[in-house]
Amino acid sequence: MSHQLEAAAAGRPPKKTSSLVKGLKKTWPLHVLILPGFIIAIIFHYVPIFGLIMAFEDYKPWLGFFKSDWVGLKHFHSLFMFDESVQVIWNTLIIAVLKIVCGLFVPIVFALLLNEVRKTGIKRGIQTLVYLPHFLSWVILGGILIDLLSVKGGLVNRMLMDLFGAKPIFFLGDGDWFRFVVVVSDIWKEFGFGMIVYLAAIAGVNPSLYEAAEVDGATRWKQTLHVTLPTMLPIIIVVATLQLGNVLNAGFDQIFNLYNPLVYSKGDVIDTFVYRSAMLKGDFSFATAVGLFKSVISFVLIVISYRMAYKFANYRIF
Repeated sequence: MSHQLEAAAAGRPPKKTSSLVKGLKKTWPLHVLILPGFIIAIIFHYVPIFGLIMAFEDYKPWLGFFKSDWVGLKHFHSLFMFDESVQVIWNTLIIAVLKIVCGLFVPIVFALLLNEVRKTGIKRGIQTLVYLPHFLSWVILGGILIDLLSVKGGLVNRMLMDLFGAKPIFFLGDGDWFRFVVVVSDIWKEFGFGMIVYLAAIAGVNPSLYEAAEVDGATRWKQTLHVTLPTMLPIIIVVATLQLGNVLNAGFDQIFNLYNPLVYSKGDVIDTFVYRSAMLKGDFSFATAVGLFKSVISFVLIVISYRMAYKFANYRIF
C-alpha cells in the first residue's frame, strides 16, 4: 500500500502484479506435479529430433553427427528407386486402409447389435468380453495366434481338416493369408474399445424420438435406420476423418510379432522395414530417411483430417 502511495505522490502509476504471476502463485503445485512428465517428454520426444540429421548424411557411428559426410537428399532418392522400399510403402497403405475401413465398420455394427440387448447383465458381460483383448499386448496375442494358426497341430487347421476335409493353410507363411490374419486379428483386438464411443453416442439419443417413430409404425430396423444412425453420424465422421492420419501406421507391434521372411513381399511395412534397415543392417541414414518421410506425410494427413473433422462435424481440440 505504501508503495502505491509513494508512486501516486511521484506522479507515477502504481505497479500492478501481473495476472500471470498471480495465477502461478495459486497453481504452482500443479506445475511442479506436471514437471516430471514435461521433462520426460522433452528428453524422449524432442531431443531425438536432432537425430534426423542422419537422413541427410552418410552417418557412421564412429564419426558422429558432425564428421559424417553430408549427402543431402540421396537417401530420399534411394527410397523411391529401390523396388523393396516402394513395395513396403504399398504394403503399408493396403494393410492400413483395410484396418481403418474394417475397424470403422465393425464397431458400429456391433454397437447397434449390442444396443438391442435388453438385459443389462448380459449386455455388460458381452461388452467386457469384447473389450478385454484391448488390454493384451501383441507379444502375448502374437504367441497365441502363432500356436492357433500353426500348420502342424494348430487348432484352426485341425478344425478345417476335421470338419471340412481341407488341407492345412500356411496362414503366417503365405502373403495373402498373412494380410488377412493381420487385419482380422487387429479388428478382434480393438473393435471392443472403439465400440465404446458409439455406445455413448447411442445412449445420448433422445428416447422421445424412438417413441415418435414407434407411434408412426416404424419397426426396430426402421428406428435404427432413421433415428439411431443419423444421431451417430457426427461421431462417425469425426472418427473416420481422424483415422486418416493413421494411413501410414499399419501396426509395428503386431506385424513384428507375427511376420517372417516368407511374407516380407506382402507383409513388410514401413515401421518394420525401418527397424530391419537400422538395427539389423546398420543402415541408419536410410532408415532415418524412410522414417522421416513417413512422419512428414503422417503430419500432413493429421492436419488435413483435423480440418475435415472441424468442417464436417464441427469438431476441434483447440
